[in-house]
Amino acid sequence: MAKLSTQQKSATATPRQRLSREERNRQLLDTAWQIIGQEGTENLSLGRLAEQSGVTKPVVYDHFGTRLGLLAALYQEFDARQNALFDKMLQASEATLIGRATVIATAYVDCVLLQGREIPGIIAALAGTPELEKIKRAYEVAFIEKCRQMLAPFASGNDIAAAGLWAMLGAAEALSCAAVCQQISPDEAKRELLVTIVALVERS
Repeated sequence: MAKLSTQQKSATATPRQRLSREERNRQLLDTAWQIIGQEGTENLSLGRLAEQSGVTKPVVYDHFGTRLGLLAALYQEFDARQNALFDKMLQASEATLIGRATVIATAYVDCVLLQGREIPGIIAALAGTPELEKIKRAYEVAFIEKCRQMLAPFASGNDIAAAGLWAMLGAAEALSCAAVCQQISPDEAKRELLVTIVALVERS
């Protein structure tokens, strides 16, 4: 009888777990977040993801197609988490300028902190290609529109200039990244963003 190779023995001893497509997708995304957190976005590849997930490369390619597709899926998941956090906090907040501004500042900073250093790396990767820049821009437009609807009732004329909202988003990104890098504390980031938002509305 022919002897089994080491690889065959390993495969026989530990059969690959069969997951549904949804479960496999969840496993791959979780593993991708882990790789980025431990090794950085630059080390995330479909091959590396397959290796760390215990699957073959074709499985990963079937789910994401390309590395850009994987990064897009990660960013979209971050977007979904941020929206869920926003909506939850919005329901519990007071219908005042301070209440709404606090929701925006707290939810934005907390969501970036939740993903640690992963999000700045993904944002940088998104900005590097036209395809993913389009995805990021679509999220930003949706976020700004949500903020406009939340804050407009407290502004003169019930509206806020788009330029001010884009400036607010830039401040939110910069402050959140500074908090992730521990250049400022999370509370400092939230307070400064809150002041920025209130000033924006009062100036409108």
